[in-house]
Amino acid sequence: MRYVFPAVFEPAEEGGFNVSVPDVPGCFTEGDDLADALFMAQDALAMMLVHYEDNGMTVPAASGLGDIRTGTGVVSYVLADTDLWRRTFNNKAVKKTLSIPSWLNAKASKAGVNFSQVLQEALVSKLSL
Repeated sequence: MRYVFPAVFEPAEEGGFNVSVPDVPGCFTEGDDLADALFMAQDALAMMLVHYEDNGMTVPAASGLGDIRTGTGVVSYVLADTDLWRRTFNNKAVKKTLSIPSWLNAKASKAGVNFSQVLQEALVSKLSL
């Protein structure tokens, strides 16, 4: 899933930028410079939205740029790709039990097939990931 939300980039007293996403409560981060702040904002937003998705919570509606007020900061859209975030940070292996015909198991085992790898490749292909 891809989402776009406005984020507020405020210069920090100690240098760099503080970032908040007003539409997503608790979504705050910071960066050493503007490029780092943008990267961190994308990561923080994606992580928060993964939490929403995984817990069946309604993802808040995004405001328009003109609806966000800021003092000395800048408002810019930030893209969050929750599928990409999961592939990058949630790669923990999960054991699955499955059944295949005995003859197919024998042939695949004799050929040295890595069953886990084949299943992963097939799922990626089937889901067009």
